[in-house]
Amino acid sequence: METILTQYYQSPYGELLLGSFGDKLCLCDWMLNEKRRVPVDKRIRQALHADYEEGTSEVIARAIIQLDEYFACKRTIFDVPLLAVGTEFQRTVWQELQNIPYGKTVSYGELSRKLGNPKAVRAVAAANGANALSILIP
Repeated sequence: METILTQYYQSPYGELLLGSFGDKLCLCDWMLNEKRRVPVDKRIRQALHADYEEGTSEVIARAIIQLDEYFACKRTIFDVPLLAVGTEFQRTVWQELQNIPYGKTVSYGELSRKLGNPKAVRAVAAANGANALSILIP
């Protein structure tokens, strides 16, 4: 069984759980809603055939520096290597989310149209809700 190293990060807006698998960040998720965390954690553990273990890594340390800069309004773009764990559709949605410029918003309807499937509004919303790399994938 592989290992996902995890570390808690206290942001100005609440606690985040950071996780790394190999040399990539696979988790940057809010701890506010434990009910939502269960399916996210299960999906990541199953897909990577790994268990969580508290610890740190180079990529977690790099993410912490960049998150500190972001919350201090000194960073708008992240360059931490990411591992987005999800279905092909979810990864497509998350990729499109990364194309939204800093400070801009896009409705689920507009996002589904950009993906070429205007009727997929609910699926796009669900994929957004399943995003385990919040802030880094807005």
